[in-house]
Amino acid sequence: MLEWDDVLKEKGAWDTIVWFAALVMMASFLNKMGLISWFSKSVQTGILGLGLGWLGGVTLLTLIYMYAHYFFASTTAHITAMFGAFFAAGIALGAPAMPFALLLAAISSIMMTLTHYATGTSPIIFGSGYVTLGHWGTGGRWVW
Repeated sequence: MLEWDDVLKEKGAWDTIVWFAALVMMASFLNKMGLISWFSKSVQTGILGLGLGWLGGVTLLTLIYMYAHYFFASTTAHITAMFGAFFAAGIALGAPAMPFALLLAAISSIMMTLTHYATGTSPIIFGSGYVTLGHWGTGGRWVW
């Protein structure tokens, strides 16, 4: 039978919960302080200045959204902080709302493959040795 003392002894789990909460809180504060809004507006202005049209602009915006994940240690923190701001920037560039929302949702899943620390399960998969660092996110040939 599981007792409360058994739960309290799982220091690694509690450590993960505390760090995860801190990361999500930091992402929330990035939004509250206006940093993400400023960043997305700056990107939007830069893309408009390139004169790519809405399709080229949205492609570039989506790539920036995906590779910005390198600055976040949590997928939840990244999506919480940036999805809304980048969605608004894409709409301002002329993207159709529903397809662009679905594109950002898909990219939010794809960005989890960028690194071996990109999401909560990535270190487990990497640590198992099933996927080597050389193959992680590089599109390398998979050997089954």
